[in-house]
Amino acid sequence: MAANDVRARMLKHFTNGTSNQPDLWSQLWEKGDFLPWDRGMPNPALQDVLSDRQDLIGSCFKLGPDGEKQRKKALVPGCGRGYDVSLLASFGYDAYGLEVSEKVVEFCVQEQKKNELKYPAKDESAGAGSATFIKGDFFSDEWAENIQGEAKFDLIYDYTFLCALPPSLRPSWALRETQLLAIAPPGNLVCVEFPTYKDPKTKGPPFGVRPDVYVEHLSHPGKEVPYDDDGHVKGGILGDASSEALERIAHWQPKRTHEIGKGTDWVSIWRHK
Repeated sequence: MAANDVRARMLKHFTNGTSNQPDLWSQLWEKGDFLPWDRGMPNPALQDVLSDRQDLIGSCFKLGPDGEKQRKKALVPGCGRGYDVSLLASFGYDAYGLEVSEKVVEFCVQEQKKNELKYPAKDESAGAGSATFIKGDFFSDEWAENIQGEAKFDLIYDYTFLCALPPSLRPSWALRETQLLAIAPPGNLVCVEFPTYKDPKTKGPPFGVRPDVYVEHLSHPGKEVPYDDDGHVKGGILGDASSEALERIAHWQPKRTHEIGKGTDWVSIWRHK
């Protein structure tokens, strides 16, 4: 299907559907004949972060309160079929994928069973972690009951989650990320920023999100960030970063990513200040 036809069909499906967007996503998954965001594989940009940037994110282990070695926990909100969750588990994380639809969770489990041999442990000495898929609303606390231990994550991965949300939810998205990201030892929010090439005035999903969207919202989580009439962030108006802000510690264009984002995707890594 041509790109223009894909955009037109997405817009038609989501027209006037902001309030019931989770149901609209579920409808697409359940019908199953139009899933243009499903790339069929993990994002190579995430794989390169996990394999090449341990200087930033560390290993898949941390020390517990009694000095015991524990696997780090990772979260992928809006995980789709769970490719990135399986990838994180292969790198030794106990990884959780979150989706709003029970049907998608079923797809995740099926995908994992079908292709588990594609995701062997990357380091035999560390072994593989677990991959768990949960139905739940990212913005609620109910799903956290299914997390082993405290619902604080050492790594959160966002690729096509923020851009799928209505812009009105960006303050809540930023606040929720700060609430779920571990403080000590510091967790890492890994964002593959996409689609940065899309005019922010055009409708979505996906909605155009440029790097300054992440900077302003994660610097002022929960606050309404001003935008101009063209959909661009008005930087600097909110002043210094909030006390609960996340700080960007790295930002670069990945050598590898999905084809649709080549040359325009950015990777950013964030931690509590």
